[in-house]
Amino acid sequence: MGGCAGSRRRLLDSEGEETTPEPLPPLLDRRGALWRNMMGFWLLGLCNNFSYVVMLSAAHDILSHQRASGNQSHVDPDPPPTPHNSSSRFDCNSVSTAAVLLADILPTLVIKLLAPLGLHLLPYSPRVLVSGICAAGSFILVAFSHSVGTSLCGVVLASISSGLGEVTFLSLTAFYPRAVISWWSSGTGGAGLLGALSYLGLTQAGLSPQHTLLSMLGIPALLLASYFFLLTSPEPQDPGGEEEAETSVRQPLIGSEAAELKPDSSSRLSLQERWTVFKGLLRYIVPLVLVYFAEYFINQGLFELLFFRNTSLSHAQQYRWYQMLYQAGVFVSRSSLRCCRIRFTWVLALLQCFNLAFLLVDVWLSFLPSIYLIFLIILYEGLLGGAAYVNTFHNIALETSDEHREFAMAAACISDTLGISLSGLLALPLHDFLCHLS
Repeated sequence: MGGCAGSRRRLLDSEGEETTPEPLPPLLDRRGALWRNMMGFWLLGLCNNFSYVVMLSAAHDILSHQRASGNQSHVDPDPPPTPHNSSSRFDCNSVSTAAVLLADILPTLVIKLLAPLGLHLLPYSPRVLVSGICAAGSFILVAFSHSVGTSLCGVVLASISSGLGEVTFLSLTAFYPRAVISWWSSGTGGAGLLGALSYLGLTQAGLSPQHTLLSMLGIPALLLASYFFLLTSPEPQDPGGEEEAETSVRQPLIGSEAAELKPDSSSRLSLQERWTVFKGLLRYIVPLVLVYFAEYFINQGLFELLFFRNTSLSHAQQYRWYQMLYQAGVFVSRSSLRCCRIRFTWVLALLQCFNLAFLLVDVWLSFLPSIYLIFLIILYEGLLGGAAYVNTFHNIALETSDEHREFAMAAACISDTLGISLSGLLALPLHDFLCHLS
């Protein structure tokens, strides 16, 4: 760097100038790197959860066999569903949409269970590549599938992509300023809104579910570009000097040593230390498990049973609107950390459980007269779920030491997945019970 400056100084001298160029202000340079990283984590959150959300939005279509094995371009986006019981007031599918939920979440659960045991110690870049490839594979497999079984295999690929990505990127936040956590959370909320809205909008416009899924193949490519080209390398823990630290902040991950970055802070923790940290996390993990159990029991167990016949929307369209409004609420609350911070997340868990009880009673008694009341409740449900997620991880980041933070973020991300898995397991028998009973 000195040689470069010296040669430039000689050039200026030969032109008769005595001044030297002013260096880039370090403060502006660091601010630029911070904005790149915040936008990078927002895009990573968006792309990571996108395929997961789309598969849940397409759950009703997958189970209704809407993609015929013949000419795909003439498939009706909203044909009448195949009923489980022709006399059922719920207009049930033969299989609950909770089956898609389980295919979309159980692989994620396995990945997150393995994460604290050593998966999070693998290099980051290969994990990101696998995540992107699985996301692309999920869209292609489901789009060209002609059977529910094959479609569910595609859903499993989406689950692997989402689960591996979440463990990877939440752990990676330990090497960046804490502000990136709120941007990551906002991006995941954006994935819910954009994923559900794009699937709803494209199918409402007449595009077949197959072509809708294929149109989303650019999202995995954006994920890889955001990681390798937009994120800067993490700030060194012990930089050799101010100049070295500033240079490392400006480097993109691609082509730098950070492209082969391996987690090291949590690799030094003993099993006893990890267990101690995990026990301290339970006051955050348990409320988040309850929040996600309640909201996904509603989403995949009750949404398709909240069927209104006195509306112009078909059953499939009602289901898609439910998913979109839920994701809209999630996006708003996951982006609200700068405005509203909640320390006692157990309050959110209680409110979400009340939502579940209220809607379960309505499914049984059908006392709500209008679908628009359901729309409002579902929007509120999304607000609670998103607030619980972003505040849980923000509180963990604040209250854990630098040495424990990477492990804590990887361990706590099992909370939502565990709650979702339990809700799917219970929603399946509830679906069969209600559909056979009515």
